[in-house]
Amino acid sequence: MRIWSALEAVSLAIEKVAGGLLAAITVLIVASAIGRYVFASPIPDAFDISRFLLGATILWGFASVGLRGSHIKVDLFAELLPPAARRVVDFFAWSVLLVFTVLLAWKMFARVMSAAASGEATFDLRLPAWPMLALIWAGAAVSVIAIVARLVAIARGSTLEAFEDAGAHVAREPGDE
Repeated sequence: MRIWSALEAVSLAIEKVAGGLLAAITVLIVASAIGRYVFASPIPDAFDISRFLLGATILWGFASVGLRGSHIKVDLFAELLPPAARRVVDFFAWSVLLVFTVLLAWKMFARVMSAAASGEATFDLRLPAWPMLALIWAGAAVSVIAIVARLVAIARGSTLEAFEDAGAHVAREPGDE
């Protein structure tokens, strides 16, 4: 189960990035609202920066889903199958997700290159947009890696529940058995 421990550590690191981005969005929006309504001076580019950060938060969270597989899912069909057939269905489903995630990462990378080449910038402060778009692309790239790791685990015969159970076990406080 050493691989599950490594995947758990990577997943926690990814979740910390997503959580930090979400905290930054919250602080930025609250500070800008206070500035707007109390001091009549909102934070410049708060809207642009917060929307870029929201995109990054979503894709970094998607990377966590790729590793954990602990998203909302309906698996009525798969639950009726024997374990070997269920693994085939899981492998197919995660392979389809991998294809779409690779396409998303590819298009996001093209968007980063386009923004860098055109000099696209935020409205007020004229901050370059490509570094923030690159942060979003990094989330998509990490998602691809996470889904590949998940596919390898499924191909090796691990069940999806094994990692979710491992994550639940690690997340418990000592003495909470």
